[in-house]
Amino acid sequence: MDIFEKLLKNFGPLGQYADDADGYYMFPRLEGPISNRMMFNGKERLVWSLNNYLGLANHPEVRKVDAEAAAQYGLAYPMGARMLSGQTAEHMKLEQGLADFVGQEAAYLYNFGYQGIVSTIDALVDRHDVIVFDAEIHASLMDGKRLHLGQSFKFRHNDMEDAERMIKKAQEVVAKTGGGILVITEGVYGMTGEAGNVGGLAELKKKYDFRLMVDDAHGVGVMGPNGRGIGEHFGCEDAIDLHIGTFAKSFALIGGFVAGKKEIIRYLRFNMRSQIYAKSLPMPLVIGAQKRLQMMKDHPELREHLWEIVHAIQNGFREGGFNIGKTNTCVTPVFLNGSVAEATQLTYDVREVYNIFCSIVTYPVIPKGMIILRIIPTAVHTMEDVEYTLKVFNTVKAKLDSGEYAKMGIKSMTA
Repeated sequence: MDIFEKLLKNFGPLGQYADDADGYYMFPRLEGPISNRMMFNGKERLVWSLNNYLGLANHPEVRKVDAEAAAQYGLAYPMGARMLSGQTAEHMKLEQGLADFVGQEAAYLYNFGYQGIVSTIDALVDRHDVIVFDAEIHASLMDGKRLHLGQSFKFRHNDMEDAERMIKKAQEVVAKTGGGILVITEGVYGMTGEAGNVGGLAELKKKYDFRLMVDDAHGVGVMGPNGRGIGEHFGCEDAIDLHIGTFAKSFALIGGFVAGKKEIIRYLRFNMRSQIYAKSLPMPLVIGAQKRLQMMKDHPELREHLWEIVHAIQNGFREGGFNIGKTNTCVTPVFLNGSVAEATQLTYDVREVYNIFCSIVTYPVIPKGMIILRIIPTAVHTMEDVEYTLKVFNTVKAKLDSGEYAKMGIKSMTA
């Protein structure tokens, strides 16, 4: 069969809904300045769907530095990969600042978080090594694991008893192969908002010989007394061997970094294919990231207000009888019961009648019969935003529970 013909006969688990969902439920277009209110489908909406945790995306100080850096350097400089012609003092300055911030000796920049994570795992392990990983790790970590030629063992999410069991199995393998063990977890799980059990894994490191990699994409800038991430939050920074951060969340930018011991970061610099064979991060993004990092350190009030909003909306949901799972971070999932058809009607109601935009997650991403409306609080939200949202969610939940949405079928937006 022709490859293209095959693809068009099976559009994939998400693509099967393209005719009804494209441009509205999937690939929606938010327009205007990034804030708590933006334009969608021709109308202003209250937006709870952006990982702009500290409100830095459109902060005037940040915008000023971004504009000045773009005017000074343009978007091309430096040209070439870091190893050949793309190295600058500003890249190195940012890397040391990031390392200091997360309590590590050194750091190395990613051009893009996803590809950087995949490449880091690929560079770290060979066929003699074993990967032990949490069952719910992010797709980027999973894709990196898939490149691994050796064995891997999955433990139940945040279950330290099962993690210990898998580490013991890994020990049996490396005793024969002569390899090592890499344990992978997340600092904050972006779908559920539950913090990874990094403290529990830190305790296991006292009993077993392994290296711990933590993807702290949703933790850097947010978690811990000073926003330094999940290690600071649990008081176990020394147990984290590789601390991964992204600029796509609290930094409100593009790129990311990996931080750890100097000699290991030096090894990665010379062996990470995604960085060796890719253009260096453009200078305006580097200067912009420096400014954002400084803002995180100089303006704790941004993080403090963020957590006020987080506590207010999460407490409001719980008091209203909503199921928000085990979240103990900023990410706030609202779990509802209903079909894909009901989810489309509910989402349309929330967006078009009540002018609230939040992300919707349904089957096949999650099990059938479940709906997740994911709320991402930020430092630019207000208590008025919280009060209005809680009121709207109570209204639509009553409609869902009464069967009103079930009578309507799928709400198609492209037919």
